[in-house]
Amino acid sequence: MAQEFRKAETSWVPAAERGATRIADRVVAKIAARAAREALDDEREASGTPRVGRDPRARIAVRRPPDRNGLNGEARVVVAVELPYPCDIGARCGTVRRRVVSRVRELAGMAVRQVTVEVTRLHTGPSGGRSGGRVR
Repeated sequence: MAQEFRKAETSWVPAAERGATRIADRVVAKIAARAAREALDDEREASGTPRVGRDPRARIAVRRPPDRNGLNGEARVVVAVELPYPCDIGARCGTVRRRVVSRVRELAGMAVRQVTVEVTRLHTGPSGGRSGGRVR
């Protein structure tokens, strides 16, 4: 006797009706810190300067969490970085800003309206001064 197998009847439910995934603020902060590190590493590789200081740290304030479709969230980010000196500080901060905005939007579904980059320390290296002394 042959058994007859039937597919279970399943009804398709749109994503918006299935539920939502909430991304914790600390996860968004980690995404922002990682994006800042990626941006600094790209700059470091392009300029040939060694990596200096601690990894970037980020704080975030979520103004509006993403809706059920994972869209329309809004956040403000503060990223603290340490940079080598001498370097184009403004250009490095701009690179960090752009990378943080794109990665948070891509991975967390949030628009970043404001990114504040705090340079907490400048590290002088062997090329930082002619005599290796104080930098003026």
